[in-house]
Amino acid sequence: MSATGGPLEIRFTLRTKPRAPSERKAERAVSNVGRLPRVTQVLSLAIHLDDMIRRGEAKDYADLARLTCLCRERISQIVRLNYLAPDIQIELLCLPPTPTGSYPISETAMRKIASLLSWADQRREWTALKQMLRLGM
Repeated sequence: MSATGGPLEIRFTLRTKPRAPSERKAERAVSNVGRLPRVTQVLSLAIHLDDMIRRGEAKDYADLARLTCLCRERISQIVRLNYLAPDIQIELLCLPPTPTGSYPISETAMRKIASLLSWADQRREWTALKQMLRLGM
């Protein structure tokens, strides 16, 4: 409230700080390379979310859902990728960037593989998926 007892109004203008030319060049260089495949991005998010629980930043999936503004079901889908065999995770994390970020291996396909309990079964399905993509089926 102001000294007269009425509401106090504050006005200001936000201005963005101009970026240095070197920052603009670096941004263009990154955009020319492309984006990581979506499945790589989601797997890295799954690893990060699991780490948040281990560090105590979140206590459970419901807490993660509140923190990330995602529903609990989506959090469960994302975190399921952590169940992939470590060597499959490494392959996914090392996929090269693409101009659009799209990649023939979908998150849905990887969640189906992650639902297999045996890492040997996961590796067999992963190999079959890669072979199918190579043949263009």
